[in-house]
Amino acid sequence: MQPVREEVIGGLQRFRRLIPIGLVLVALGLLVAGCGEGFDLEHTEHQLNFWGVPHEPWRIGPGPFWELNPNTLIWTWVAMGISLLLGIVAARGANMRRPTKLQSMFEMIFEWLRGLINEVMDPKKGAGIFLLIVTYFYFILICNLMGVVPTLEAPTADNNTTFGFALITFFMIYIWGIKYKGMKYFKHYIEPVPVFLPITIIEDLAKPLTLAFRLFGNMKGKHIMTVALLGLITGTMYWAGGFLASVVWLAFCIFISFIQAFVFAMLSIAYISMAVAEEH
Repeated sequence: MQPVREEVIGGLQRFRRLIPIGLVLVALGLLVAGCGEGFDLEHTEHQLNFWGVPHEPWRIGPGPFWELNPNTLIWTWVAMGISLLLGIVAARGANMRRPTKLQSMFEMIFEWLRGLINEVMDPKKGAGIFLLIVTYFYFILICNLMGVVPTLEAPTADNNTTFGFALITFFMIYIWGIKYKGMKYFKHYIEPVPVFLPITIIEDLAKPLTLAFRLFGNMKGKHIMTVALLGLITGTMYWAGGFLASVVWLAFCIFISFIQAFVFAMLSIAYISMAVAEEH
């Protein structure tokens, strides 16, 4: 009887350990219940278009190259307005003795980015790109954070915007390289042997492509995931707390927005610093 009793007690103890797992599975079942009830991504995007921004392109001429994306244009101007407004408020309230919170935030960003530039570049050379890097981080961050608001869209979720930023960095690499090295900057295309010329050209072309696609891919994926989660709040999923998934995701989106702005600014610093680095 003793072995049987021990086996029964052991079984009960194992069952007790499985109770929390069972409760979690039941809760997940309730959260997932109703996920597919009439879900339509396009319909959800239409419902979230609270501001009535047109999604159809504006044609300014014949062919696909003469089309403008009104969604991107409008939200980019909104992002510029927000950026300028925050800058004006911070500048007007600036005080050396009693700095405001917004002023302190801007000062922290400036000093942090200046430190990043000075770590990889000569301070004199880095001073020329300081404002560009600050603008990158600040404006891209504002654009990214706009996508966290469900009724707004991030301009950086459009590859045209990210390619525009990337092309600026691409041209700055050559401008700064020629400025500090002259025509000697192009020596690396034929050294150590000219056979490496195609590889070097591919590497140069890959820089703006990776910059643009990395930012675009993350922001576009963030937008699609946000719309999908909001569209899935239907049926029993709503009263079971399904909205919590969207809240958690939107909080994570804020983190992604900061990281992607930092990565774009940091890689731009790295690429430009490689162009002006002294040869050893």
